Amino acid sequence: MSIWKQQGLTLADLNAMNQHTLGATLAMEFTEIGADFLKLRMPVNSNTHQPYGLLHGGASAALAETVGSVASWMCIDSEKQICVGMEINCNHIRGIRQGFVTATATPLHLGATSHVWDIRIKDEAGKLICVSRLTVAVLKKQQ
Repeated sequence: MSIWKQQGLTLADLNAMNQHTLGATLAMEFTEIGADFLKLRMPVNSNTHQPYGLLHGGASAALAETVGSVASWMCIDSEKQICVGMEINCNHIRGIRQGFVTATATPLHLGATSHVWDIRIKDEAGKLICVSRLTVAVLKKQQ
């Protein structure tokens, strides 16, 4: 059974929505919509490096916040509600210099006023790069 309230969304829809955002600037791309998860990938290159040539922790945080925020949006009634990030933490487990990382968001809590997401960022070999938790507030849309 799917957790998504917004049915029928495709990867093309999500990637089009990502245009003209930080996600587009960092070349993020949605790659999979599961029944209870969402995946987003990002290249590791000079645009996402820190000075030592490793993936920047802020880029990992941006990847995690993007996938979790979009997942929350997919779980709400967008005619009546909006969702905004409240808190994010990231534990950087392993460095990476090149290739792609993929963030997978799965819900820990989907409440009426808040969502909490577990986000695992892995490299192409499946090695864990970063673990993140994102808390999102679900608010009534102002009319």
